[in-house]
Amino acid sequence: MNRVERSLPTIASINTSYAQCQTLMAAPDPEERKAISDVRRTFCLFVTFDLLFVSLLWIIELNTKDGIETNLKDEIINYNFKTSFFDIFLLALFRFLLLLLAYALLRLRHWWVIAVTTLITSAFLIIKVILSIQFQTRGAFSYVLPIVSFILAWLETWFLDFKVLTQEAEDERLSQAPQRIFNGPGFLYPSTVSEGQFYSPPESFAGSDDGLEDESVGRIAITPRDKEYVRQGWEAMKVMEQILGQEEYWKLEKEDGNDAVYTFEVPYHGKSFILKAFLQCPAEVVYQEVILQPEKVVVWNRTVAVCQVLQRVDDNTLITYDVSAGAAGGVVSPRDFVNVRRIERKKEMYISSGMSTTHNSRPPLKKYIRGENGPGGFVVMKSIWNPTVCTFIWILNTDLKGRLPRYLIQQSLSATMLEFITHLRQRVRELCEVVHQ
Repeated sequence: MNRVERSLPTIASINTSYAQCQTLMAAPDPEERKAISDVRRTFCLFVTFDLLFVSLLWIIELNTKDGIETNLKDEIINYNFKTSFFDIFLLALFRFLLLLLAYALLRLRHWWVIAVTTLITSAFLIIKVILSIQFQTRGAFSYVLPIVSFILAWLETWFLDFKVLTQEAEDERLSQAPQRIFNGPGFLYPSTVSEGQFYSPPESFAGSDDGLEDESVGRIAITPRDKEYVRQGWEAMKVMEQILGQEEYWKLEKEDGNDAVYTFEVPYHGKSFILKAFLQCPAEVVYQEVILQPEKVVVWNRTVAVCQVLQRVDDNTLITYDVSAGAAGGVVSPRDFVNVRRIERKKEMYISSGMSTTHNSRPPLKKYIRGENGPGGFVVMKSIWNPTVCTFIWILNTDLKGRLPRYLIQQSLSATMLEFITHLRQRVRELCEVVHQ
Protein backbone atom coordinates (compact mmCIF):
# COMPACT_ATOMS: atom_id res chain seq x y z
CA MET A 1 0.00 0.00 0.00
CA ASN A 2 3.00 2.37 0.24
CA ARG A 3 2.99 3.08 -3.47
CA VAL A 4 -0.75 3.62 -3.39
CA GLU A 5 -0.43 6.06 -0.50
CA ARG A 6 2.17 8.10 -2.40
CA SER A 7 0.05 8.50 -5.55
CA LEU A 8 -2.27 11.31 -4.59
CA PRO A 9 0.39 13.87 -3.60
CA THR A 10 1.43 13.89 -7.25
CA ILE A 11 -1.93 15.42 -8.14
CA ALA A 12 -1.88 17.71 -5.12
CA SER A 13 0.98 19.68 -6.63
CA ILE A 14 -1.43 21.30 -9.13
CA ASN A 15 -2.16 25.00 -8.56
CA THR A 16 -4.98 25.36 -5.99
CA SER A 17 -6.28 28.87 -6.44
CA TYR A 18 -9.24 28.11 -8.71
CA ALA A 19 -10.70 25.43 -6.48
CA GLN A 20 -10.38 27.62 -3.40
CA CYS A 21 -12.30 30.34 -5.18
CA GLN A 22 -15.00 27.89 -6.26
CA THR A 23 -15.32 26.52 -2.73
CA LEU A 24 -15.77 29.99 -1.28
CA MET A 25 -18.49 30.67 -3.81
CA ALA A 26 -20.26 27.40 -2.94
CA ALA A 27 -20.05 27.81 0.84
CA PRO A 28 -23.09 29.56 2.33
CA ASP A 29 -22.51 32.86 4.07
CA PRO A 30 -23.04 32.40 7.84
CA GLU A 31 -25.26 35.49 7.83
CA GLU A 32 -27.49 33.83 5.23
CA ARG A 33 -28.02 30.69 7.27
CA LYS A 34 -31.34 30.24 8.97
CA ALA A 35 -31.65 31.69 12.46
CA ILE A 36 -33.32 28.46 13.58
CA SER A 37 -33.13 25.14 11.78
CA ASP A 38 -36.16 23.45 10.28
CA VAL A 39 -35.89 20.46 12.59
CA ARG A 40 -35.69 22.71 15.67
CA ARG A 41 -38.71 24.66 14.45
CA THR A 42 -40.61 21.38 14.14
CA PHE A 43 -39.60 20.50 17.71
CA CYS A 44 -40.93 23.85 18.98
CA LEU A 45 -44.15 23.22 17.09
CA PHE A 46 -44.46 19.83 18.77
CA VAL A 47 -43.92 21.39 22.20
CA THR A 48 -46.74 23.83 21.42
CA PHE A 49 -48.91 20.92 20.34
CA ASP A 50 -48.16 19.26 23.69
CA LEU A 51 -49.59 22.22 25.62
CA LEU A 52 -52.63 22.62 23.37
CA PHE A 53 -53.48 18.92 23.35
CA VAL A 54 -53.24 18.57 27.14
CA SER A 55 -55.32 21.75 27.50
CA LEU A 56 -57.97 20.33 25.17
CA LEU A 57 -58.16 17.07 27.12
CA TRP A 58 -58.42 18.98 30.39
CA ILE A 59 -61.27 21.12 29.02
CA ILE A 60 -63.07 17.98 27.85
CA GLU A 61 -62.61 16.50 31.32
CA LEU A 62 -64.07 19.69 32.85
CA ASN A 63 -67.10 19.71 30.55
CA THR A 64 -69.27 17.31 32.58
CA LYS A 65 -72.84 17.59 33.76
CA ASP A 66 -71.79 20.00 36.57
CA GLY A 67 -70.54 22.52 33.96
CA ILE A 68 -67.11 23.96 33.21
CA GLU A 69 -67.43 26.90 35.66
CA THR A 70 -68.24 24.69 38.64
CA ASN A 71 -65.51 22.21 37.80
CA LEU A 72 -62.94 25.01 37.28
CA LYS A 73 -63.74 26.31 40.73
CA ASP A 74 -63.30 22.83 42.23
CA GLU A 75 -60.06 22.15 40.33
CA ILE A 76 -58.36 25.55 40.80
CA ILE A 77 -59.76 27.39 43.81
CA ASN A 78 -60.47 24.23 45.80
CA TYR A 79 -57.41 22.45 44.44
CA ASN A 80 -56.74 18.95 45.78
CA PHE A 81 -53.73 16.96 44.62
CA LYS A 82 -55.66 13.70 44.73
CA THR A 83 -58.69 14.87 42.74
CA SER A 84 -57.64 17.78 40.51
CA PHE A 85 -56.13 17.64 37.01
CA PHE A 86 -55.24 21.33 37.05
CA ASP A 87 -51.67 20.43 38.02
CA ILE A 88 -51.26 18.31 34.86
CA PHE A 89 -52.19 21.35 32.79
CA LEU A 90 -49.65 23.43 34.75
CA LEU A 91 -47.07 20.70 34.13
CA ALA A 92 -47.65 21.01 30.36
CA LEU A 93 -47.38 24.79 30.65
CA PHE A 94 -44.12 24.37 32.58
CA ARG A 95 -42.67 22.19 29.81
CA PHE A 96 -43.86 24.60 27.14
CA LEU A 97 -42.30 27.70 28.73
CA LEU A 98 -39.02 26.11 29.74
CA LEU A 99 -38.42 24.24 26.47
CA LEU A 100 -39.24 27.19 24.23
CA LEU A 101 -37.07 29.46 26.37
CA ALA A 102 -34.14 27.04 26.16
CA TYR A 103 -34.40 25.77 22.59
CA ALA A 104 -36.19 28.59 20.72
CA LEU A 105 -35.01 31.79 22.41
CA LEU A 106 -31.63 30.73 23.85
CA ARG A 107 -31.12 28.02 21.18
CA LEU A 108 -29.27 25.66 23.47
CA ARG A 109 -27.57 22.65 21.91
CA HIS A 110 -27.63 20.40 24.96
CA TRP A 111 -30.13 17.90 26.29
CA TRP A 112 -30.00 18.86 29.98
CA VAL A 113 -33.07 21.16 29.90
CA ILE A 114 -35.38 18.57 28.40
CA ALA A 115 -33.91 15.95 30.70
CA VAL A 116 -35.03 18.08 33.66
CA THR A 117 -38.55 18.64 32.30
CA THR A 118 -39.02 14.97 31.46
CA LEU A 119 -37.70 13.83 34.85
CA ILE A 120 -40.00 16.21 36.73
CA THR A 121 -42.98 15.28 34.54
CA SER A 122 -42.42 11.54 34.93
CA ALA A 123 -41.90 11.68 38.69
CA PHE A 124 -44.91 13.94 39.24
CA LEU A 125 -47.26 11.83 37.12
CA ILE A 126 -46.19 8.56 38.73
CA ILE A 127 -46.79 9.99 42.21
CA LYS A 128 -50.12 11.47 41.17
CA VAL A 129 -51.36 8.22 39.64
CA ILE A 130 -50.44 6.34 42.81
CA LEU A 131 -52.14 8.80 45.20
CA SER A 132 -55.05 10.08 43.12
CA ILE A 133 -58.59 8.87 43.75
CA GLN A 134 -59.99 10.66 40.71
CA PHE A 135 -59.67 7.58 38.53
CA GLN A 136 -62.15 5.68 40.68
CA THR A 137 -64.84 8.42 40.45
CA ARG A 138 -64.65 9.59 36.81
CA GLY A 139 -64.11 6.40 34.91
CA ALA A 140 -61.64 5.39 32.19
CA PHE A 141 -61.34 8.87 30.64
CA SER A 142 -59.53 10.12 33.73
CA TYR A 143 -56.60 7.86 32.79
CA VAL A 144 -56.14 9.56 29.41
CA LEU A 145 -54.77 12.90 30.62
CA PRO A 146 -51.81 11.60 32.70
CA ILE A 147 -50.96 8.92 30.13
CA VAL A 148 -50.95 11.39 27.23
CA SER A 149 -48.89 13.89 29.22
CA PHE A 150 -46.36 11.17 30.08
CA ILE A 151 -46.06 9.99 26.45
CA LEU A 152 -45.72 13.51 25.01
CA ALA A 153 -42.92 14.37 27.45
CA TRP A 154 -40.90 11.35 26.39
CA LEU A 155 -41.61 11.94 22.69
CA GLU A 156 -40.17 15.44 23.08
CA THR A 157 -37.05 13.96 24.67
CA TRP A 158 -36.62 11.46 21.85
CA PHE A 159 -37.24 14.10 19.18
CA LEU A 160 -34.67 16.52 20.58
CA ASP A 161 -31.96 13.96 21.32
CA PHE A 162 -32.21 11.82 18.21
CA LYS A 163 -33.44 14.33 15.64
CA VAL A 164 -32.78 17.97 16.52
CA LEU A 165 -29.33 17.78 18.12
CA THR A 166 -28.10 15.04 15.78
CA GLN A 167 -29.30 16.79 12.61
CA GLU A 168 -27.95 20.18 13.66
CA ALA A 169 -24.56 18.67 14.54
CA GLU A 170 -24.43 17.05 11.10
CA ASP A 171 -25.46 20.29 9.37
CA GLU A 172 -22.83 22.20 11.32
CA ARG A 173 -20.13 19.74 10.31
CA LEU A 174 -21.13 19.89 6.65
CA SER A 175 -21.32 23.68 6.68
CA GLN A 176 -17.79 23.84 8.06
CA ALA A 177 -16.43 21.31 5.59
CA PRO A 178 -16.02 23.79 2.71
CA GLN A 179 -14.01 26.10 4.96
CA ARG A 180 -11.89 23.15 6.10
CA ILE A 181 -11.25 22.31 2.48
CA PHE A 182 -10.40 25.93 1.74
CA ASN A 183 -7.83 26.01 4.53
CA GLY A 184 -6.55 22.48 3.91
CA PRO A 185 -3.60 21.54 1.70
CA GLY A 186 -3.64 19.77 -1.59
CA PHE A 187 -6.89 21.14 -3.03
CA LEU A 188 -7.43 20.63 -6.72
CA TYR A 189 -8.92 22.66 -9.49
CA PRO A 190 -10.34 21.54 -12.83
CA SER A 191 -8.20 22.46 -15.77
CA THR A 192 -9.89 24.98 -18.03
CA VAL A 193 -8.52 23.22 -21.11
CA SER A 194 -8.24 19.47 -21.40
CA GLU A 195 -4.78 18.27 -22.28
CA GLY A 196 -6.12 15.73 -24.72
CA GLN A 197 -9.37 14.46 -26.08
CA PHE A 198 -10.43 11.23 -24.46
CA TYR A 199 -11.09 9.62 -27.82
CA SER A 200 -7.36 9.63 -28.68
CA PRO A 201 -5.47 7.42 -26.25
CA PRO A 202 -1.70 7.79 -26.14
CA GLU A 203 -1.18 4.19 -27.07
CA SER A 204 -3.24 1.42 -28.65
CA PHE A 205 -3.80 -1.91 -26.97
CA ALA A 206 -5.55 -5.06 -28.02
CA GLY A 207 -9.28 -4.56 -28.28
CA SER A 208 -9.26 -0.78 -28.72
CA ASP A 209 -11.64 0.92 -31.11
CA ASP A 210 -9.57 3.38 -33.12
CA GLY A 211 -12.58 4.35 -35.23
CA LEU A 212 -13.90 6.45 -32.40
CA GLU A 213 -11.15 8.98 -32.87
CA ASP A 214 -12.10 10.05 -36.40
CA GLU A 215 -15.82 9.95 -35.62
CA SER A 216 -15.57 12.46 -32.78
CA VAL A 217 -13.23 15.06 -34.27
CA GLY A 218 -14.64 18.55 -33.94
CA ARG A 219 -17.71 17.50 -31.93
CA ILE A 220 -19.05 20.41 -29.83
CA ALA A 221 -22.14 21.10 -27.75
CA ILE A 222 -24.63 23.24 -29.68
CA THR A 223 -28.11 22.97 -28.19
CA PRO A 224 -29.01 24.33 -24.72
CA ARG A 225 -29.59 20.76 -23.57
CA ASP A 226 -26.13 19.71 -24.72
CA LYS A 227 -24.58 22.68 -22.95
CA GLU A 228 -26.38 21.65 -19.77
CA TYR A 229 -24.83 18.18 -20.09
CA VAL A 230 -21.40 19.77 -20.39
CA ARG A 231 -22.07 21.91 -17.32
CA GLN A 232 -23.09 18.84 -15.31
CA GLY A 233 -19.90 17.06 -16.36
CA TRP A 234 -17.81 20.03 -15.22
CA GLU A 235 -19.64 20.12 -11.90
CA ALA A 236 -18.93 16.44 -11.26
CA MET A 237 -15.30 16.96 -12.25
CA LYS A 238 -14.83 19.78 -9.72
CA VAL A 239 -16.34 17.75 -6.88
CA MET A 240 -14.19 14.73 -7.71
CA GLU A 241 -11.01 16.78 -7.64
CA GLN A 242 -12.01 18.26 -4.30
CA ILE A 243 -12.42 14.75 -2.89
CA LEU A 244 -9.03 13.71 -4.23
CA GLY A 245 -7.41 16.70 -2.55
CA GLN A 246 -8.85 15.74 0.85
CA GLU A 247 -7.54 12.18 1.26
CA GLU A 248 -6.57 12.88 4.87
CA TYR A 249 -10.29 13.07 5.72
CA TRP A 250 -11.21 9.75 4.12
CA LYS A 251 -12.53 7.17 6.58
CA LEU A 252 -11.48 3.57 6.04
CA GLU A 253 -14.49 1.25 5.76
CA LYS A 254 -13.09 -1.99 4.39
CA GLU A 255 -9.69 -3.28 3.35
CA ASP A 256 -8.68 -6.27 1.26
CA GLY A 257 -4.95 -6.54 0.62
CA ASN A 258 -3.89 -3.66 -1.65
CA ASP A 259 -7.51 -2.61 -2.12
CA ALA A 260 -9.37 -0.36 0.30
CA VAL A 261 -12.81 1.25 0.45
CA TYR A 262 -13.16 4.61 2.18
CA THR A 263 -16.04 6.99 2.82
CA PHE A 264 -16.02 10.76 2.72
CA GLU A 265 -18.81 13.24 3.48
CA VAL A 266 -19.06 15.64 0.56
CA PRO A 267 -20.66 19.02 1.37
CA TYR A 268 -24.13 19.26 -0.17
CA HIS A 269 -23.84 15.77 -1.73
CA GLY A 270 -23.65 13.39 1.23
CA LYS A 271 -21.53 10.27 1.70
CA SER A 272 -19.26 9.09 -1.10
CA PHE A 273 -17.62 5.66 -1.25
CA ILE A 274 -14.04 5.61 -2.53
CA LEU A 275 -12.24 2.54 -3.84
CA LYS A 276 -8.46 2.85 -4.02
CA ALA A 277 -6.40 0.07 -5.58
CA PHE A 278 -2.91 -0.59 -6.93
CA LEU A 279 -2.74 -2.33 -10.31
CA GLN A 280 0.21 -4.05 -11.97
CA CYS A 281 -0.32 -2.56 -15.42
CA PRO A 282 0.22 0.72 -17.27
CA ALA A 283 -2.36 3.42 -16.64
CA GLU A 284 -3.27 3.47 -20.35
CA VAL A 285 -4.61 -0.10 -20.15
CA VAL A 286 -7.08 0.79 -17.40
CA TYR A 287 -7.87 4.06 -19.18
CA GLN A 288 -9.02 2.22 -22.27
CA GLU A 289 -10.88 -0.59 -20.53
CA VAL A 290 -12.77 1.43 -17.93
CA ILE A 291 -12.95 4.98 -19.27
CA LEU A 292 -12.48 4.98 -23.03
CA GLN A 293 -14.74 2.03 -23.85
CA PRO A 294 -17.64 1.98 -21.37
CA GLU A 295 -19.80 -0.27 -23.58
CA LYS A 296 -17.26 -3.11 -23.26
CA VAL A 297 -17.21 -3.08 -19.47
CA VAL A 298 -20.07 -5.61 -19.37
CA VAL A 299 -17.81 -8.16 -21.06
CA TRP A 300 -15.61 -8.54 -17.99
CA ASN A 301 -17.43 -6.74 -15.15
CA ARG A 302 -20.18 -8.86 -13.60
CA THR A 303 -21.43 -5.99 -11.44
CA VAL A 304 -22.78 -4.23 -14.57
CA ALA A 305 -25.50 -5.79 -16.72
CA VAL A 306 -25.89 -3.06 -19.36
CA CYS A 307 -23.79 -0.07 -20.42
CA GLN A 308 -24.81 1.86 -23.53
CA VAL A 309 -23.66 5.19 -24.93
CA LEU A 310 -26.81 7.18 -25.66
CA GLN A 311 -25.19 10.34 -26.99
CA ARG A 312 -21.75 11.83 -27.55
CA VAL A 313 -22.30 15.48 -26.65
CA ASP A 314 -18.85 16.89 -27.38
CA ASP A 315 -15.26 15.73 -27.48
CA ASN A 316 -15.20 15.26 -23.70
CA THR A 317 -18.82 14.56 -22.76
CA LEU A 318 -21.16 11.63 -23.34
CA ILE A 319 -24.41 10.25 -21.94
CA THR A 320 -24.59 6.60 -20.89
CA TYR A 321 -27.31 4.24 -19.75
CA ASP A 322 -26.17 1.73 -17.13
CA VAL A 323 -27.92 -1.16 -15.42
CA SER A 324 -26.28 -2.61 -12.31
CA ALA A 325 -26.48 -6.29 -11.53
CA GLY A 326 -28.24 -7.40 -8.37
CA ALA A 327 -26.23 -7.39 -5.14
CA ALA A 328 -26.28 -8.79 -1.61
CA GLY A 329 -27.44 -12.19 -2.79
CA GLY A 330 -30.38 -10.75 -4.68
CA VAL A 331 -31.64 -8.63 -1.79
CA VAL A 332 -30.67 -5.49 -3.74
CA SER A 333 -32.40 -5.71 -7.11
CA PRO A 334 -30.86 -4.29 -10.32
CA ARG A 335 -30.97 -0.51 -10.73
CA ASP A 336 -30.71 1.53 -13.89
CA PHE A 337 -29.01 4.91 -14.24
CA VAL A 338 -28.72 7.61 -16.87
CA ASN A 339 -25.38 9.38 -16.41
CA VAL A 340 -23.49 12.23 -17.97
CA ARG A 341 -19.74 11.61 -18.14
CA ARG A 342 -16.90 14.04 -18.69
CA ILE A 343 -13.56 12.49 -19.59
CA GLU A 344 -10.20 14.26 -19.53
CA ARG A 345 -6.59 13.23 -19.87
CA LYS A 346 -4.02 15.16 -17.90
CA LYS A 347 -0.29 14.85 -17.39
CA GLU A 348 -0.28 12.27 -14.62
CA MET A 349 -3.82 10.95 -14.69
CA TYR A 350 -7.00 10.18 -16.59
CA ILE A 351 -10.33 11.25 -15.10
CA SER A 352 -13.86 10.20 -15.92
CA SER A 353 -16.33 12.20 -13.87
CA GLY A 354 -20.09 11.91 -13.94
CA MET A 355 -23.46 12.24 -12.28
CA SER A 356 -27.08 11.36 -12.96
CA THR A 357 -29.01 13.20 -15.63
CA THR A 358 -32.03 12.65 -17.85
CA HIS A 359 -32.30 11.69 -21.50
CA ASN A 360 -35.35 11.44 -23.74
CA SER A 361 -34.32 8.06 -25.09
CA ARG A 362 -34.27 6.41 -21.65
CA PRO A 363 -37.30 7.26 -19.51
CA PRO A 364 -37.76 5.26 -16.27
CA LEU A 365 -38.81 1.65 -16.81
CA LYS A 366 -41.17 -0.38 -14.63
CA LYS A 367 -38.83 -3.36 -14.43
CA TYR A 368 -36.00 -1.31 -12.87
CA ILE A 369 -35.79 1.11 -9.98
CA ARG A 370 -34.18 4.28 -11.35
CA GLY A 371 -31.17 5.07 -9.16
CA GLU A 372 -29.51 8.45 -8.85
CA ASN A 373 -25.78 9.09 -8.86
CA GLY A 374 -24.16 12.12 -7.29
CA PRO A 375 -20.76 13.43 -8.46
CA GLY A 376 -18.26 10.61 -8.87
CA GLY A 377 -16.27 8.63 -11.39
CA PHE A 378 -12.94 6.99 -12.12
CA VAL A 379 -9.36 8.18 -11.79
CA VAL A 380 -6.33 6.37 -13.20
CA MET A 381 -2.98 7.77 -12.08
CA LYS A 382 0.41 6.99 -13.52
CA SER A 383 3.26 6.10 -11.22
CA ILE A 384 6.18 8.52 -11.32
CA TRP A 385 8.53 5.68 -10.32
CA ASN A 386 7.32 2.85 -12.55
CA PRO A 387 5.30 3.28 -15.79
CA THR A 388 4.15 -0.35 -15.66
CA VAL A 389 2.00 0.19 -12.55
CA CYS A 390 -0.81 2.60 -11.70
CA THR A 391 -3.26 3.64 -9.01
CA PHE A 392 -6.97 3.28 -9.65
CA ILE A 393 -9.63 5.24 -7.74
CA TRP A 394 -13.39 4.88 -8.03
CA ILE A 395 -15.54 7.53 -6.34
CA LEU A 396 -19.16 6.45 -5.96
CA ASN A 397 -21.94 8.68 -4.65
CA THR A 398 -25.24 6.94 -5.28
CA ASP A 399 -28.81 6.72 -4.06
CA LEU A 400 -30.23 3.30 -4.89
CA LYS A 401 -33.74 4.46 -4.03
CA GLY A 402 -36.25 1.87 -2.87
CA ARG A 403 -36.80 0.81 0.72
CA LEU A 404 -33.40 -0.53 1.71
CA PRO A 405 -31.78 -0.36 5.17
CA ARG A 406 -28.81 2.00 5.24
CA TYR A 407 -26.42 -0.61 6.66
CA LEU A 408 -27.36 -3.03 3.87
CA ILE A 409 -26.66 -0.37 1.23
CA GLN A 410 -23.25 0.42 2.70
CA GLN A 411 -22.26 -3.23 2.86
CA SER A 412 -23.55 -3.79 -0.65
CA LEU A 413 -21.63 -0.84 -2.13
CA SER A 414 -18.36 -1.79 -0.44
CA ALA A 415 -18.69 -5.40 -1.60
CA THR A 416 -19.61 -4.32 -5.14
CA MET A 417 -16.58 -2.04 -5.40
CA LEU A 418 -14.20 -4.76 -4.21
CA GLU A 419 -15.79 -7.24 -6.62
CA PHE A 420 -15.37 -4.71 -9.44
CA ILE A 421 -11.63 -4.30 -8.81
CA THR A 422 -11.24 -8.09 -8.75
CA HIS A 423 -12.78 -8.33 -12.23
CA LEU A 424 -10.71 -5.37 -13.45
CA ARG A 425 -7.48 -6.87 -12.16
CA GLN A 426 -8.25 -10.11 -13.97
CA ARG A 427 -9.06 -8.21 -17.17
CA VAL A 428 -5.87 -6.16 -17.27
CA ARG A 429 -3.85 -9.27 -16.48
CA GLU A 430 -5.30 -10.96 -19.56
CA LEU A 431 -4.69 -7.89 -21.74
CA CYS A 432 -1.09 -7.53 -20.61
CA GLU A 433 -0.47 -11.20 -21.37
CA VAL A 434 -1.83 -10.69 -24.90
CA VAL A 435 0.42 -7.65 -25.45
CA HIS A 436 3.51 -9.49 -24.23
CA GLN A 437 2.83 -12.34 -26.61
